[in-house]
Amino acid sequence: MKEGIKIGALARESGVGAGALRYYERLGLLPAPHRSASGYRLYERATARRLGFIRKAQALGFSLDQVRELLTLSDNPTARAGTVKRVTQAKIADIERRIEQLRRIRHGLLTLASRCDGRGHSGDCPILAALSQDESSSGSSAPDEAARDTPSLTRTRR
Repeated sequence: MKEGIKIGALARESGVGAGALRYYERLGLLPAPHRSASGYRLYERATARRLGFIRKAQALGFSLDQVRELLTLSDNPTARAGTVKRVTQAKIADIERRIEQLRRIRHGLLTLASRCDGRGHSGDCPILAALSQDESSSGSSAPDEAARDTPSLTRTRR
């Protein structure tokens, strides 16, 4: 019988749930483990190191597709470091775009918040009025402009 680490032990050791391990296996991020005679998954020790790689890459914001690409490059001793750098630079550019979107959102929210004194009834709140106003209406006020200039949440999700 081949020696290996059962899924529960690997999950505890790595801080990754057993379901995530099976998911990573289905995605091809982890190699298929050997099976015991009774059908238990038996992972090799190297799998724990690979999981560490996956977790660190995800913590840096890489998507699972990007993690797969980085793992493929890591597994290939003839891969070029320049390719790894390009993947990383693309991630940096994506983060910079998201930071700019968040700055615009923050500006819009600050503008809206500055127009509301927080007194009275919600029906008189300029924040709610700006959010409720039809985007195609012709009149324009500072809260309307702030809400219009703020990207909608559906446009900023990835």
